[in-house]
Amino acid sequence: MPELPEVETIVRGLRKRLPGRVIENVEFLWERTCVGDVDRTVRGLRGQRIEGLRRWGKYILIDLSKGDETSVLVVHLRMTGNFLFEDEPGPWARAVLSLDGGLTLVFHDIRKFGRFEWSRELPPRLAELGPEPLEISWEDFRSRLKARKGQAKAVLLNQEFLRGLGNIYCDEALFRARIHPKMNVARLGPVRAERLYRAIQEVLRDAIRQGGSTVNNYVDSEGSQGYFQLSTFVYGKTGEACKVCEKPIRKTIVAARSTHFCGQCQRR
Repeated sequence: MPELPEVETIVRGLRKRLPGRVIENVEFLWERTCVGDVDRTVRGLRGQRIEGLRRWGKYILIDLSKGDETSVLVVHLRMTGNFLFEDEPGPWARAVLSLDGGLTLVFHDIRKFGRFEWSRELPPRLAELGPEPLEISWEDFRSRLKARKGQAKAVLLNQEFLRGLGNIYCDEALFRARIHPKMNVARLGPVRAERLYRAIQEVLRDAIRQGGSTVNNYVDSEGSQGYFQLSTFVYGKTGEACKVCEKPIRKTIVAARSTHFCGQCQRR
């Protein structure tokens, strides 16, 4: 599933070409890609001017206007969704946006889990998500962490704690912070908590600079793959030697997710 760095990379790519464009037509090739009534959504999107694009955790927000009214198109890529600028939809195309000037934006989604939702304002469930990991202050992070209990990896995966973190970057941040993924966050003192705060931001910024991680089919809006996966310390490295201590990387399950760690560097 595309996580924060992948979604941020896609948003930055779309931001170069979409603002100011007018949506002339939308076609849903897989109707369930659309949340709500398809015909109403298509009619509502026609004639909308794209004012800007934002990332909200793992969601893409496309801000729209038509006359005096504003609205937002919320896109969730889920596991395999991506956007590509192209003239002809490929075999996995699920939605096609025809824009003025002859520009065509195609949404591809092999697993068919991605969703488009058009609404007048931000859906309430998105407003309930936690703060952005790259924007939260150390003081706010520490306060929110102190209010939590449970295994560190599970807490980081909880989108109500921080929005946008997923499996890859939780594993990598915990490794850099030298925190075992099963450690109860209630045991983290201020020193280790600050290490975790810094590690989360460092990992995300590193990944964004490298265009995200292409583990399966992820590509940006120009069709380019990310390459952060080539520099991970623990994610996907089960059995390989740790780059720091040379002990084998181990794998366990936390919050029903495969979790990679070094038992020597990340002690409980």
